[in-house]
Amino acid sequence: MKIVKKSLTLLLALAMTLSLASCGKETEQEPTVEETPVTTRVAALKGPTAMGMVKLMSDNEATAEEGGEEDAGQGGYEFTLAASADEVTPSLMKGDLDIACVPANLASVLYNKTGGDIVTLAINTLGVLYVVENGNAVQSMADLTGKTIVASGKGSTPEYALRYLLTENGLNPDADVVVDWKSEHSECVAALASGAATVALLPQPFVTVAQSKMPDLRVALDLTEEWDKLDNGSALLTGVVVARKDFVEEHPTAVATFLEDYGASVSWVNENTADAAELIAGYGIVDSAAVAEKALPYCNIVCITGAEMKEKLSGYLQVLFDADPASVGADPADESTGLPGDDFYYGA
Repeated sequence: MKIVKKSLTLLLALAMTLSLASCGKETEQEPTVEETPVTTRVAALKGPTAMGMVKLMSDNEATAEEGGEEDAGQGGYEFTLAASADEVTPSLMKGDLDIACVPANLASVLYNKTGGDIVTLAINTLGVLYVVENGNAVQSMADLTGKTIVASGKGSTPEYALRYLLTENGLNPDADVVVDWKSEHSECVAALASGAATVALLPQPFVTVAQSKMPDLRVALDLTEEWDKLDNGSALLTGVVVARKDFVEEHPTAVATFLEDYGASVSWVNENTADAAELIAGYGIVDSAAVAEKALPYCNIVCITGAEMKEKLSGYLQVLFDADPASVGADPADESTGLPGDDFYYGA
């Protein structure tokens, strides 16, 4: 009996050993994807999106100086600051950029243009658009009737938000107002300063920049408040962070690291406005640290990801789509275009 028992014990032990060996062998044969270290190429516009990124930019420079070649490509970044989205989108679509901060509606337009090759990682800016005036004539959206408004951002959030609000307030955006589109927000500020214009549509921090040059310049309308008055179940969003789909799929760790780093940068900027303002001025995003510090509390800089991002962004895009399908890149003649699918929302 002892011999049998011992034999059974040995047989059981051998069976378990073979079983474990087999499991181990199968595990070893499972394909593993080794992610190649990469320097993530990021572009932001000179405004709130870049302002929220300055801590990350500064830390990246410090890391590069300390680590040198040893840390190259190990979660490092290469940053580009642009004056307008037109400077960013061609590079993103050609693959010369990996991640970019763009107007919220433009993200959807790019998604449709590329057949779904654009993914939204985060909302980075809530409503920051204001109608400013040298005077006191504009007290409501209706008061814009007959006015000429200088603005920048044709084909993106400023244009479509303004058109939507004008329409919802009973005005014809193509007949009741004239919009003089400029290539950069700084041109709008210059037009106000020279007297060539009296009304402008500006985002922060350019509102504060303009008021520093023209103390009598008045914020006539807050477009976020005007949007909220409509009570349409959505919120006005200004900017988002997008990435190329192939980059997200090939470098998931780099994307996750970026979101963690960017979220930390946004938190730091909102909590340390004086220090952040110095960095903002140092990077040439705003000329003066004093102006940047004054503007920061009104810039609505955020880093909203996942399900909350999808809920807010999809609601905003739905409102734009209902008002004008072209605003989100939809083409009635092309059934493949429309509101973005679930694959547009990273981590949702």
